[in-house]
Amino acid sequence: MAYRQDSSREKREKKEQFQTFNRPKVKVTRISASGTMYIDYKDTESLRKMVSANGKILTRKRTGATAMEQRMLASAVKRARHMALLPYVTSAM
Repeated sequence: MAYRQDSSREKREKKEQFQTFNRPKVKVTRISASGTMYIDYKDTESLRKMVSANGKILTRKRTGATAMEQRMLASAVKRARHMALLPYVTSAM
């Protein structure tokens, strides 16, 4: 019995030591896939998809946007919030 416990412990240590990381999948941006060149602040349906449940703007890693698209997205979300088309924070707690 003691031999089995040692072997399982060794297996666990080896797994922790030699962790394999999968490469992230390349994401196609919803913005570039639709063919739009400008992100409009009045298009709240597409902006809601780029905002988390708490109201935070999602990162480039999550959205798959380029740097220029992410800057346009951020300014569009901020404009929509200022114009009260999007909420700053969700009311659900």
